[in-house]
Order: sequence, then C-alpha cells, then structure tokens
Amino acid sequence: MEASSLQVNSPVCCGRIALRDKTLVKIKPFIGSHPSRRTNLCSKFTQSCSWYKYSVIAGFSRQIIASSDFSRRRRYKVSTPRANDSAPKGFKPKLNSPRKDQKPIEGKEGPNPSISTEVVNPTLKESKTEVKVEKVPEFSQRAENVNIDVLDAISVSGSQKSKLEAITNGDNQIEKLSSGNDDDAKYDDDDDDDDDEEEEEEEEASRMLKLEMEAKLLKQKVEEQERIIKQKMEDEEKLRKQKMEEELRKKEMEAKLRIQELKSIATETLVKGEKIFYYPKIVTPDQDIEIFLNRTVSSLYEASEILIMGAFNDWRYKSFTVKLEKTNFGMDWWSCRIHVPKEACKINFVFFNGKDLYENNEMKDFCIDVEGGMDVYEFEELMLEEKRRELERLAKEEYEREKQAEEQRRIEEEKAASEADRLQAKNEAERRRGILEEQLQKAVKFDDNVCYIEPSEFKEEDMVRLYYNKGVGPLANAKDVWIHGGYNNWKDGLSIVEKLEKLEGKVGDWWYANVVVPNRSLVLDWVFADGPPQHSTMYDNNNRKDFHAIVPISIPRDLFWAEEEHEIYKKLQTERRIREEEIRAKAEKTARMKAETKERTMKTFLLSQKNIVYTDPLEVQAGGLVTVLYNPANTVLNGKPEVWFRCSFNRWTHRMGLLPPQKMLPADNGTHVKTSVKVPLDAYVMDFVFSEKETDDGVFDNKNGMDYHLPVSGGIAKEPPMHIVHISVEMAPIAKVGGLGDVVTSLSRAVQDLNHNVDIILPKYDCLNLSNVKDLGFHKSYSWGGTEIKVWFGKVEGLSVYFLEPQNGLFWKGCIYGCNNDGERFGFFCHAALEFLLQSGFHPDVIHCHDWSSAPVAWLFKENYTHYGLSKARIVFTIHNLEFGAPLIGKAMQYADKATTVSPTYSREVSGNPVIAPHLYKFHGILNGIDPDIWDPFNDKFLPVSYTSENVVEGKKAAKEALQQRVGLKRADLPLIGIITRLTHQKGIHLIKHAIWRALDRGSQVVLLGSAPDPRIQNDFVNLASQLHSTHHDRARLCLTYDEPLSHLIYAASDFILVPSIFEPCGLTQLTAMRYGSIPIVRKTGGLYDTVFDVEHDKERAQSQGLVPNGFNFEGADAAGVDYAVNRAISAWYESRDWFNTLCKVVMEQDWSWNRPALDYLELYHAARK
Repeated sequence: MEASSLQVNSPVCCGRIALRDKTLVKIKPFIGSHPSRRTNLCSKFTQSCSWYKYSVIAGFSRQIIASSDFSRRRRYKVSTPRANDSAPKGFKPKLNSPRKDQKPIEGKEGPNPSISTEVVNPTLKESKTEVKVEKVPEFSQRAENVNIDVLDAISVSGSQKSKLEAITNGDNQIEKLSSGNDDDAKYDDDDDDDDDEEEEEEEEASRMLKLEMEAKLLKQKVEEQERIIKQKMEDEEKLRKQKMEEELRKKEMEAKLRIQELKSIATETLVKGEKIFYYPKIVTPDQDIEIFLNRTVSSLYEASEILIMGAFNDWRYKSFTVKLEKTNFGMDWWSCRIHVPKEACKINFVFFNGKDLYENNEMKDFCIDVEGGMDVYEFEELMLEEKRRELERLAKEEYEREKQAEEQRRIEEEKAASEADRLQAKNEAERRRGILEEQLQKAVKFDDNVCYIEPSEFKEEDMVRLYYNKGVGPLANAKDVWIHGGYNNWKDGLSIVEKLEKLEGKVGDWWYANVVVPNRSLVLDWVFADGPPQHSTMYDNNNRKDFHAIVPISIPRDLFWAEEEHEIYKKLQTERRIREEEIRAKAEKTARMKAETKERTMKTFLLSQKNIVYTDPLEVQAGGLVTVLYNPANTVLNGKPEVWFRCSFNRWTHRMGLLPPQKMLPADNGTHVKTSVKVPLDAYVMDFVFSEKETDDGVFDNKNGMDYHLPVSGGIAKEPPMHIVHISVEMAPIAKVGGLGDVVTSLSRAVQDLNHNVDIILPKYDCLNLSNVKDLGFHKSYSWGGTEIKVWFGKVEGLSVYFLEPQNGLFWKGCIYGCNNDGERFGFFCHAALEFLLQSGFHPDVIHCHDWSSAPVAWLFKENYTHYGLSKARIVFTIHNLEFGAPLIGKAMQYADKATTVSPTYSREVSGNPVIAPHLYKFHGILNGIDPDIWDPFNDKFLPVSYTSENVVEGKKAAKEALQQRVGLKRADLPLIGIITRLTHQKGIHLIKHAIWRALDRGSQVVLLGSAPDPRIQNDFVNLASQLHSTHHDRARLCLTYDEPLSHLIYAASDFILVPSIFEPCGLTQLTAMRYGSIPIVRKTGGLYDTVFDVEHDKERAQSQGLVPNGFNFEGADAAGVDYAVNRAISAWYESRDWFNTLCKVVMEQDWSWNRPALDYLELYHAARK
C-alpha cells in the first residue's frame, strides 16, 4: 500500500481532529452564508471551527485537499498493509517544512503561502496539497451541506472505510467499527503503550463524530429558519400584491368618480353660460389644479391648438404658458394642469391659439382666487424684497461695469500721457543738445598760463588735478581759492565744490584741487571764487564766459543723447505719476470730508426737533421697525388727554395709503409719548402728523401746514425728481452783484445734487462774464412783446442756464442794475421767461422767483399762464432784502403758493411789515448756505498752503504771512481782523470805523476789502485809508475795490472777521469766515444771530441747534457794543492761544453749506405742491 503524508495549513482548532488511522482524507466543507441573526444557532460549532466563521464572513467557501499527520504526538507502531514498494512496515516519511525566511530560487516561483508545504515520499512522486477558494455569490446564499469524503484515489482498509461511512451517514455503530477487524489491522507489538494510543485515537474519532453531528443539527436549524423566512416573504409579497390591487381599484374608482364629477361640473358650467371651470373647486397654494376650457363656446372654436398664458397676483408673479389637451369626457372640453405657488393669491390667464387669436373673457381676462394664500400686503412685501435683491444685483453689475470702464480709461489715459512724456523728453533732449553744442562752439579757450588739467586725457569718474594761477586773475589778492563747478552746461547746477591748495615749487601763484569727473560728463564747467558757495564775494568766471573743458574720452554723442532722452522720459513719468497720485489722494480726501460733513448734518437735522419729535433709531430704515417719540408739551397738543399718530409714506402717496390712527403710549422718559411703525421696503420718506382724537376732527399738529417728514434710507424706491425753474436776474459768478446771485447758484446745485432737475432762466446781459459759461450756443428764438427774443443755452457751475436776449436792447446797457427803467426791463424779462416756458413745452413742478426784480413772475403766472399749459407749476417766492421794491414784494406774497426769506430771525423781524403780515401762514425763514466747492481752503488755488481742520494753525499762519507780504503789513505774529463788505449804511460803516481804531489800540492788524456804491462813502474811506497809512502803515490796510483772490486770502489769514451790520437778512460773510477757520465777530441781527453763538452767552442756544458756540456777538449798534465784542476776542487771542486754536478747528468742522437748507427748501417745494 502506498502511503503519503502531507501537512495541511489548517486552523489550529482543527489540529487535534483525526481518524483512527493516519489515513489521507479529503475534507470538502462548502459552507455558504446565512442571515446574521442565525449566528447564535451555530456558535458552538463555529467556536471550535474558526475556518467556518471566516468562510461565512468572507463570503466564499474553501475546498481543501489535505493530508493529516499525527506523528507529532507520541510515537507508536502501526501495522499497515504492505504496499508494492519496498518501504518497510511503519515507515513514516520525514516532513519537509520550508523555513519562513527561505527565498525562491532564481527562475522558480517561491512557495505560495496559501498552499500547504510539500511532503516528498522517497519512493513516490511528489504529492501536493491543494486549497481551492471558490467565490460565493452573496451572503444570503443558504448554507450547503458539509461533506467529508474519503479520497477515491487512495486505497484504505475496509474497517477504515466503514468508519468513515458511518461518520458520514450518522451510523450508530461507531463503537463496533472502532474495535476494528483483526483481518484489517494487525499490531506488531501488544505492549501497554500501544493500547493507550489506540484509546486516544478512538477518543479523537468520537470527538470528531460529535462535531459532525452538531454540524448536521446546525444545518437542520438553518434550513428551518430559511423556510420560515421564505414563507414570511411569500406572505408579505402576497399581502403587498393585494394592497396594490386594492389601491389600483380605488384609483380606478376615483378616476371614474372624478370623470363623473368633471362631467357634472362641465354640464353646470355650460348651463350657466360660462366657458371655463377648474378643479378642485377650492384652489389653495402649493397644489396642482386643472383648468378646463370649452372650445365650442369660446372664440377659439376653430383652433386646432390651444394654449393658456397667465401669471399670478394680477399678472405680477411667475408667468406661464401651457398647451391644453382635449379631454376624454366629450363636449369639446380642453384642459391643462398648472401648479399654484405658495405665494399666489389669485391666478390670471387667457387662452390663445399660439398666434394672434385670443379668448380673454371679453377683455376682462380670467381670474381664479386662491384661498388661504398670501394677502395683498404680504405679496407686496415679497415682491419688494425680490426687487431689492434685483436692484442689488444690478447695482453690483453696474459697479463692475463702471470699474472696468474706469480701468480702461485709466489705461488709455496712461498710454496717452506716456506718449506725451516721450515726446516732451525728445524735445527737451534736443533743446539741451542744441544749447550744449552752441555753448561749446562759443566757449572761449582759456590760457594754459591761467588754468589747466592733468592728465590731459581723462574720462568720467576719473580723478583729475585742476591747476589755477591765482596771480593772473581777479583773485590775486584772495586769501583762499575755491572751485565752483558743474558739467554739461551746468545741467545739475553746482555739483563740484573744492577748496584749492597752494602748489609749491612752481613759478607763479599756482593752486590746485583734486576733482572727480562727474558721471556722463561731456564737458566740465567751473568758475573760481574766494570762498565756498553762499560765502564768496569775488569770482574769476573767465570774463563771464565761465571755464569749460571737454572730457576727452566720453561715450559717443548720439548714444549719450539717446540715453539722456530716456532719462528725461523716466523723470517726467515719475513726476507725472507723483502729481496724479497727489491729485487723486486730494480728491478722495475731499470727497470723504464732504460725505462725513453731510452725514453729520443729516444727524443734526434729525435731532434738530428732538424737543418735539425724534425717532429710534434716528435714521429710519426701509423694511425696519421705527419708534416715533413725541413731546406734546411743546406743541398745540399740550395738555390733551390723548395723542394719536397718523402716518403714511412717500409724501402721502404710498400704495398702502393712510395707516390707521395709532394711539400713542407714554414713553420711559416721562415727557414723550411713543408708537411704532413698520416701514415698507418701497418707502423713501415717512410722513406723519399728530391729533388729539382718533377721528378726523379736533386739533392737529401738522408743523404749521408743512407736516412732519423724515427721510427713509435703504429703500428700493427713489423719490421721483421734481423739476424746478429759477427765474432770476442774478447768478454767480457770471452776473453777481450781491448775495442773491450766490443763493441762486448754490441752492440750485445743492438741489440738483439731491437728484432733482433744475434750470435757470437769466437775462443775457452784454456784460456777462462768459468765460464761466461752458458750451454756450444758440438754442432757439421766439417772438413776444413786439420783438424777437433769442435764447442761448450753456452750463454754469454744472447747471443748465437759458439766456434770454430780447432784440429790443433792454439788456444791452453794460450793467445789471442802475438804469432808470429797471422796473420795465425786469418786468419784460419775467413775462418773456414765462412765455419761453410755455412755448418750449416745459412743465415745471416749481417756479422759484427772487426779490423784487423777478417778483412779477408770481402774478403774471397766476393771471396769464395757470390755465394755459403751465397749470402743474407752483410759485415759490424768496425775499432776500425787504429794503428794495416793497410794493412788488407785497404783490408777489399775495400770489405765491409759498414764500421764504433767508433766515428765521429775519422772518420774525419783518413779520410785522404790512406786505408780509397778511401772509404769515405761508411765510418761512430758511437760512442761506455757502458753496463748499467754491469756498474750500483744502482746494483753494489762491492760498499758499491748503489746509483742513487738522492743520488749520499751520495753514492760517502761512496765509497770514502771505497776506502781510502782499498788502505791505509788518510780518509779525499779531491778531489780524479782516473786514470784507460792501460799504453801505446797512453794513454798519460807522461801527466798522470804530472797530478799526479799537483793534489798532489793542495791538492788532486790520485789513479791509470793499467798495461803496455811494461816492461820498467811498471818498470817506479813501481819506481814512490815507490817515491810517500815515499813522499805522505797518498794521492797517484798506483795499477799496473788489478783488476775488484777495478775499480768499483775507478769509484764510484773518483770526477774526468783523460783520457789524445794522440789519442782515442772512449774511454769507460770517459763514465763509468759519469755513476758513476765522472767528466771526457780529451784531445780533437777522441771519447773524441765527448762525453765530457767543462763546460765553449762547451755549444753551447753540446746543438746541445741535451746535457749540463759535464766535463773539454784541447787541447795540453803538461803539460800546463793538468794544465789548472786539475786546473779548482780542484778549482771548493773547491769553488763551490753545483754546483759540481749538475754536478755529471747531468752526471749520461746522457745516454752513447748502446741505441743510436744501432739505428745508425741498420740504417747502413739496408743501407748495401738496
């Protein structure tokens, strides 16, 4: 019998399982996966068979052919049938296990770790252990049988075969088989040791049998579980099919019922004579609905194709177009399905044939209400929010486009500037070359007995020695000798300075100096002097031709001048870019300061009525909640038991209309009452009044007919622009006599900056300063008043101006005022201006006329043009000075819709005047302002040093020194009082004279700029100027003329500006002074009182206006009043310079521009239109 023994790489737990005889067996476990919940059923078996666990977990089975060898236990003799070979009985082949570190022989494959070690029988061919791994499809595959088969290829004894069959078949006669058959097994030795070994083998066989039985039981349990699961799945599948069938039957039933219902509704619809119906009958948001159209009764009865076109919420939301299909329940009904969005409150639609034939419900469109959806206001908020996002997106895109366009402009400008620099560099290089060549040709050869250079051959950057014979020139008696030199015709000025040393041992008075030849030198230039620069008195300059020496070894001339041109080009580029950066930085700073000033002014504006009303937050934001706090104690509602708040938006025109009245509740501060309001996203202004009752009767606080209005920020809607036309006989700077011209220009610019449209109509005087008119050209001509009137158009300070030039010569007088027929001239102009508006098709919202000169506009408009095409306009009339033309002013007050004067105090001062008193209900005082672009110390070209509040001390010091030098005053650190005025009695000329002497007595300097229209007053001041020149020539100067640049310098240089007017409707001088950091000294009258708050007496009054004290004022129109103010001002300058400098900074930061007055005028314009 052939015998072979193979060692198997098997799990350790199987190492002790063996049959009775050491027989080669084939073990073929094929175990599939099973559900994890069954694992506990085979735990006992799997704990002892780790390979089973791994095979199940890994998802594959193993077919193992193995040789079992138990020779590692205690040895015993076994009697086996002799084989045909010559091997002795009981021969056991020697195991041949490879070492772990054994390497494969080159050219041969190494041992496979998954295959058991080979065992070689000396008398047989090699036997190999095979381990086959077969992939199992899935874990759900049920467990297969565990088969243990005896290898057919090996012959075994009958008893051994029987035992194996008994194990496989579960035969219960294992004991009998275990006892063996004497014919099949014989022992060579009957000692006790062999018996023990046999018993051990039987025990091993019993254990193996037990394991096999457990495996069989496990298999049965697994099969049972799988059967149960299979049955359960079959039951579930059956139940699912039943449910599906039931649902299908239900849907079929519902479909039938639906068709029946639709047929019923369709019939009812036709009976009613209607063309459409929809399903379901109640439409709710976020659902699908069907819309049905009866083609037969519609205008589309012949159409082969029908479409529905619609949208939601009055055609404002999510449009749609859907094709209709013919229904299956007859009667020519067509239908489509649409989805109703959750934002819908109604559906609007029409039908059409895809071309030009429509069914639109007799021009009324079809509409379906959506129940339970958004209400109108909620939808409006939604649409506004979407619009806000869209506007933000558009603004971002516009910003990017502007940014790209700006970058493109910058590139183009840089390219053009670079070309200009290159051309300039070329011209400059050619100019220098010509000069240098000419200089060299004209250069006088100096005598070697006077001067020479060693070595004679040298180049740039060489050290040379220059010799000079002092004794033969004008420096013969000089103690020292210096060379002052340069190169290339003194290109870089003085660049060589050396002291010469005495040369010993040579005939003559020779001196020398070692000099380095400058880089890029073509020629050296020099003179000799008796001292260094700034300290020499005598020169030897070669008879005024200087000394010159050509550099013998230098670069080629053409190359030199090419490089020189390039150097000039680079220098020009650097200088230009530095200038551009300075301009850009200055412009950015100016814009930032203007924005900061405007922001502060708006805050002051919102707080200006805090004693009556204010909001929290102070700045009203669209889409937010705002609380309004009101103090009735300071209004007509004082003492009323209740206060009601009535509000709307956008000048009372908002889509929401007037909000329901709200009863105001006590606020925490104990003085105010409050209420809160939600501000819509499309609001740009908030409008409100207060009342004592919820009803419309009773007492109202409506701010004297103006109503309360607060701007709203961050909204998606912008205020529609108004069109304002000014009809005036003055306009700065082209036709300016007094403050009227300044107001017309500055107010118009400020209103235009607030996004409104402004035009100005002005006479075309033959004395106009046309240099300040851009793009002046002929516009049109028309006839009126028996003459042709030519109309010219141009831009002045960015404003559109129409110049009327009647061909009758009324304005060809060489002056603005001063003609005997001024009333006739300006009356004709007013009528012609209105005729121009009518014939040109203008429809302004407001016509603004000024003073007596354009007062006729008010009644001419109401009497002749209100009913002839200009009915939209309202008239606003402004009184600049009531001293002139009172009758005309009175008539204009009667016809004007609103009237103003130029300060609150002046309005009170003239309120008793007979031409004003009857019209106080429409009369308002609004302060004038100054133009911050014209009066700007940071960008003023007339000042030596530009300055802001940050460097006001340095800036004013430089201006003072420049003014002292210009007018011939002593250059000293003294207080300086400036006076800039027209010399009239209104301006308090007697007080001006007294103030000049008072200031000089206190050690101050005085500068006056102004002239008098009255020759007597002019001569009086000429005499005063002569007197002051003889007595105080270094501290007083009177400039009796008009000088615009000098006025700027005086504003900047003065420490104080004196304005002692007897009356002053507004006054711009004190406002301009503060803009330049000069402290005003004024008399308490008109606009002077409204703008100047005394540092000692007006702290509370200033605080009520959101300001701090800013100057000195006095009451009386006498010397004592002037002395009181002037003495305090000069003492403060001498005794408290730090405080005074701080005050200068404070007044510069106060905003006296048109920022605030423009807002007040806009409120007035709206009130006139209301």
